[in-house]
Amino acid sequence: MSALQSYRLRMQRKRWRIRAFRKRRELTAVQNRTSSIGRKDILVFSTFRNEAIRLPYFLNYYRDLGVDHFLMVDNDSDDGGREFLAEQPDVSLWTTDASYKRARFGVDWLNWLQLKYAHGHWSLVVDPDELFIFPFCDTRSIRALTDWLDASSIKSFSAMLLDMYPKGGIQDTPYEAGQNPLEIASWFDAGNYSIYRNKRFGNLWIQGGPRMRVFFPDEPWRAPALNKIPLVKWDRQYAYVSSTHTLLPRGLNLVYDEWGGEKASGILLHTKFLDTFGAKAMEEIDRGQHYAASREYKAYAEGLNENPDLWCKWSEKYINWRQLEILGLMSKGNWA
Repeated sequence: MSALQSYRLRMQRKRWRIRAFRKRRELTAVQNRTSSIGRKDILVFSTFRNEAIRLPYFLNYYRDLGVDHFLMVDNDSDDGGREFLAEQPDVSLWTTDASYKRARFGVDWLNWLQLKYAHGHWSLVVDPDELFIFPFCDTRSIRALTDWLDASSIKSFSAMLLDMYPKGGIQDTPYEAGQNPLEIASWFDAGNYSIYRNKRFGNLWIQGGPRMRVFFPDEPWRAPALNKIPLVKWDRQYAYVSSTHTLLPRGLNLVYDEWGGEKASGILLHTKFLDTFGAKAMEEIDRGQHYAASREYKAYAEGLNENPDLWCKWSEKYINWRQLEILGLMSKGNWA
């Protein structure tokens, strides 16, 4: 990378941090319990709207994984999720009725909260429909992973987004609050992924899976990105650029390749495709707050009219992380 390109990226990072500082005015604290955060606590950051049905399992899943504190931004929910979270002793909660789109789809809000509260902490950014898994997660806590990353001087950890879906129509099986969504959405595409490297930021760009196969068959290049870097040893000089797909400084995006092999990586099990998804897609189209004039959600709404079955003869039923490593979707790298 030339000196000019490097300078431009530094200026861009500075601009995103200044923007996040300004966007802090859009957030109103509902419950600020950040004074209870310990020096070595592992933190989850998340933005949500009308996800009350998912929140009980989301919290319990990450508590069991070893997360110490949740910092959540409610974007004007009206389904009781904000009130539920406000009662949780390990949750700090902010609310806003400002534009999700003008906050760069929530990135500005979370960049601010991370700048203020996450410096020196391992920070995990996930949506309420994403379940983070990593090598040995069935026997080791997330702190075992972050301790190993610290010892290895690794500051960022990747996790490909893996779309999970049921066998049968999406709307056929009702989901209940507190239920493990993988009891319903237990299947995934083992292949059908394309990968290329973003030359500017250095990260891999991954697309494919059932969303490309079913909702974008004629325009596969428009399918959502599946590459994410959700777990970072945060520094107040850092900034997310595009969701958790891209970070600055640029070196934080180099999360797969290393000399002599590949780095350890994880998976985000994406449980979007439950019976609640149809109503969610229509709500987001009406709001018009998502990327590219909510084109992605318009494709979902059109496809959901026929209650599609995302399952196909190449679908695999999820067992555990070792299965995903065998399929080449994640790696334990040199972590033994």
